Amino acid sequence: MNDKIKAVIIDDEETAIDNLCFELKKYQWISVDGIARNGKSGIRLIEKERPDLLFLDVELPDMLGMDLAIKVHEFQNWDMHIIFYTAYNKYLIDALRNYAFDFLLKPVDPKELSVALERLRSADGIKSPANIQSDGGRVGEKSFMVVTPMGDLRVLRVSDIGYFRYVSDRKIWEVALVNGSFIPLKRNTRAENLCAYDSAFVQVHQSYIINMNYLLMVQGCQCVMYPPFNNVDEIQVSKKFRKEMMERFCQL
Repeated sequence: MNDKIKAVIIDDEETAIDNLCFELKKYQWISVDGIARNGKSGIRLIEKERPDLLFLDVELPDMLGMDLAIKVHEFQNWDMHIIFYTAYNKYLIDALRNYAFDFLLKPVDPKELSVALERLRSADGIKSPANIQSDGGRVGEKSFMVVTPMGDLRVLRVSDIGYFRYVSDRKIWEVALVNGSFIPLKRNTRAENLCAYDSAFVQVHQSYIINMNYLLMVQGCQCVMYPPFNNVDEIQVSKKFRKEMMERFCQL
């Protein structure tokens, strides 16, 4: 690479930004061309600068880094590396390793940064964030992150999820997984947030959002699901959501 690599940083922690910028000044072949402190302004910055390299915090004030990467991929038509960096533990790093060019833990260790940047410099071509939708699951399948009430992050694929249900006594949404387990979601999660993850997620009741890929039929007001959710008999379709749900079902 003869020209400088154009980099941008999206992070809301001033100390982390200052630390990363200080370390990047040591690399004459990298220029930091912009900093954003939330996801919305970060997307605008990426559109404007069209960077070669994006340093992206895993958790931003208004969205998750994975979700931002997916949104960027919708309009991106140039090559760009993503390096996620986070204060979360190694479990998260291992879980997400396939979804980006590299990961760094906060505070950024100079040696780890050097290794990541040397990998970048010697890479044949630039890896597009399209890879976050193809590694480790069905080809082209979208991945995204959810946040639990304890602040833990989980990476899920659309095919991992049968449905979401609202637990009224706890005032939280839960996600039902194909392995039979449930993951509680952070308290301020809203139905529209869940439906926005993928077009397959459709609200059928005030308390239920289903993955349409697992819907076999609607029998009366009851959703009959494909395995492994074929024994679930709690999901009802309410009058408010029936028309839209049936329209979406007929489009499958």
